[in-house]
Amino acid sequence: MKHHDQVADAFGSTAAAYLTSQVHATGADLQTLAASVAATPGAAVLDMGCGAGHASFAVAAHAGSVVAYDIAPQMLATVASAAAERGFSNIRTQQGAAEKLPFADASFDWVVSRMSAHHWHDVPLALAEVRRVLKPGGRVLFIDIAGSEHPLLDTHLQAVEVLRDGSHIRDYRADEWVSFFAAAGFEVDVRQRWRLDIEFGSWVARMRTPEARVLAIRALWGSAPDEVRDYFDVKDDGSFKLDALMIEAW
Repeated sequence: MKHHDQVADAFGSTAAAYLTSQVHATGADLQTLAASVAATPGAAVLDMGCGAGHASFAVAAHAGSVVAYDIAPQMLATVASAAAERGFSNIRTQQGAAEKLPFADASFDWVVSRMSAHHWHDVPLALAEVRRVLKPGGRVLFIDIAGSEHPLLDTHLQAVEVLRDGSHIRDYRADEWVSFFAAAGFEVDVRQRWRLDIEFGSWVARMRTPEARVLAIRALWGSAPDEVRDYFDVKDDGSFKLDALMIEAW
């Protein structure tokens, strides 16, 4: 199975769980997204890798139009249904990959993405597409899990992530994000960094992680060096903390 198909398959079957996930449905970062977009009256917004639509829902009340864009058709069906229930008639869905956006040049005032890019096959190519579809003077706000600057910590993070979700590619470090955006022609700023509490049971249940892989994650955390366990604040039940970041570009 090709990676794009793997992503679509993985998230198609878990769409409902992501709609109700507290980690995804809440957070100060959603309020920041909404306030940022609200500063551009009548904005046309693209939400890349929209998942269950939480970023789209956060900005819809402040935007002229929102395109919820994702590779998984079942995610898009979930977004369309939830948008209708919430009265967001200005949200429309579009299926496709991040690396090939089916939109005209200079179509959007804002391009946003939240907790998606670690699944993308080619982030530099996707950002070149973002540059193309962004209007002159437009802005970009990306939120994602951050990789670690320390190789020991980063190796354990990426291993845990791919065990939990086979469609995971990479959590990128802040300096990698800055380089990616700069190479695509953007000015860029790491606007915010914070930590996310991950409750282990719901984290693996949401992704329907096979039991063998759940056991492997527990074993990996259990045998990790003290400094790894301390940094990620690994609890007895497997719960831990992840680093997140918000990147603004223009």
